Amino acid sequence: MESTESGSQQHGGDPGPSSVTPYSPPATPPSRYESQKRRDWNTFLQYLKNHKPPLALSRCSGAHVIEFLKYLDQFGKTKVHVATCPYFGHQQPPSPCACPLKQAWGSLDALIGRLRAAYEEHGGRPDSNPFAARAVRIYLREVRESQAKARGIPYEKKKRKRTPTVTTARIEVAPSRQSEGGGGCNVSDPSLAEAVPP
Repeated sequence: MESTESGSQQHGGDPGPSSVTPYSPPATPPSRYESQKRRDWNTFLQYLKNHKPPLALSRCSGAHVIEFLKYLDQFGKTKVHVATCPYFGHQQPPSPCACPLKQAWGSLDALIGRLRAAYEEHGGRPDSNPFAARAVRIYLREVRESQAKARGIPYEKKKRKRTPTVTTARIEVAPSRQSEGGGGCNVSDPSLAEAVPP
């Protein structure tokens, strides 16, 4: 028996427990949201690095976030008509115009949501989160309103689904004459009294 065990080790058998690696399932790729959040975070950090003068994340404020959002407008793809444009307020203008392309409000709003989450995931405190600053919320609201006017697209606030209210009413039933066959409804029946709420 000793010769078989040593023979199996010589011929490529089980080398023993010391070199066995535990099974680990393959890592799942990050979701599309997580990937986009990582890209957005890296873009913002690069923006801070290239800022004149360079800006540390700890010194970043809501004003810097707004500056970043305005910087992103140069890469926008949404036509936003200026007030003097003949197509101001038209959803589908009949011909091209020289109005600027900007980031759409919905894109900026989603971006801020991802950056707000990324800031806290990277150790930032919620109470000092520059992406949650009041100034940023006001700026986004102004962008939404101005784009709605310029593009002729009303942004309606999503209505919250409300739980239906249930109204209960107490109904007084006068005793009625019942036929001797018992075919009527007996209000004094205890099982009915429990079924009807007071």
